[in-house]
Amino acid sequence: MMGMSRIKITDVAKRNALAVLFILPAFLLALGTGPDVTSSANAQTPQYGQDLHIGVTSCAGSTCHGATSPWENSTVLQNEYVTWSQKDEHSKAYSKLLNEESKRIAANLGLPNAHEADLCLDCHADNAPKDKRGRFFQISDGVACESCHGGAERYLGIHISGAANHQDNLNAGMYPTEDPVKRAELCLSCHFGEDKKFVTHRIMGAGHPRMSFELDTFTAIQPAHFEIDNDYRKRKAVANGVRTWAIGQAIALKRRVDTAADPKRGWDGLFPELVLFDCQACHHPLTAPTWQPRPSTGLPSGVVRFDDSNALMLGIIADHVDSELGATLKRQMKDLQASTLQGLEAYKTAANALKETADGLVAKFSTHAFGKDDIAAMMKGVLAQAAAAEFSDYAGAEQATMALSAIAAAARDAGMTELADGIDTPLAKAYAALDKYDGWDHPGFQAAIAEIKSAP
Repeated sequence: MMGMSRIKITDVAKRNALAVLFILPAFLLALGTGPDVTSSANAQTPQYGQDLHIGVTSCAGSTCHGATSPWENSTVLQNEYVTWSQKDEHSKAYSKLLNEESKRIAANLGLPNAHEADLCLDCHADNAPKDKRGRFFQISDGVACESCHGGAERYLGIHISGAANHQDNLNAGMYPTEDPVKRAELCLSCHFGEDKKFVTHRIMGAGHPRMSFELDTFTAIQPAHFEIDNDYRKRKAVANGVRTWAIGQAIALKRRVDTAADPKRGWDGLFPELVLFDCQACHHPLTAPTWQPRPSTGLPSGVVRFDDSNALMLGIIADHVDSELGATLKRQMKDLQASTLQGLEAYKTAANALKETADGLVAKFSTHAFGKDDIAAMMKGVLAQAAAAEFSDYAGAEQATMALSAIAAAARDAGMTELADGIDTPLAKAYAALDKYDGWDHPGFQAAIAEIKSAP
């Protein structure tokens, strides 16, 4: 069961998540699936897989995943289609492209419309190549089953037969969303971007809502169309929330610095790709004295700061799991910040070095057990840092708040009620302080953190 601390995040976190559906969403549909014949470790994200996308109708039958209510004595719920179509905003992703806001954004970008532009469809729909669409495939279904589970051409038959196990399905093209690494890569392919699709500063400037993401939180706030019970655990490995959070942070940082080092995406004419930087380094009132130094960056006033909110989180995790990697991460992040004053080559070099460290952290977190001592250390570390100057900007405070949600939920699951009890009310206050991006309540956030720290 999800703890109250995860339920209380929905007002702010879900609002941010749903806002992203204007032009670029795809959190996850969560049941475990994706394309690669040999190994899930090398699975491509479903949009670019080799298999035909048959369409939602292949899953929606009443004897498949279209039952009106869960079946008794079934290993899966069987009503997954109904949950998706009625409760999951992914099913409405395409229709968002038809509203007035999307029409305005498309016009600002010089597009005839949003609902036919690949720039928008790549994340608002299952925009598989034309030659990978089956007879009953409909782009208007939005972010549908095969957007996350992979084209069903090869696995549908054995999946329906009931004769295959989960590994057989994976070998036949299903995407492994139960794997937190592959899930993070899938979700971030739209919630940040990748080499084939990317949320640029130009898109943001045209009116697209701010991108916000944290893997474990966004997993928790989606309407689940699966149940992690004994049957599920027999079929699939289950990562705890802290491991999922840690892996999500590492891959998010990896995606960001990889883009910075990519000459096709990391530079836009005279300027670097500004979506990689902290929005509030530029977008803040010029008449109010809001700037204050961030010790870890070493940057003076008036310098655009690379968005290091994921790195702040990773520093806390890495210090506990591998102190040497943690020290390297902090040094390299500071080098990247400094490189913005040194030139393009220094910037690329620093980004590539940081990417290697992020890769190392993904590998480390993928095998680390994340037990009770880790959960306690993470809670202590986030609370210690959240009240410091490092979290004086919105992005850092937002990540810290979602981190506390993830850690509290993991603590409850591990029976560590002493860490989770009493956190719900002040955590709700922290989310309330983040309610308005352009006028967020930093003193309110600090007060909420202080209240959590003082809880018995």
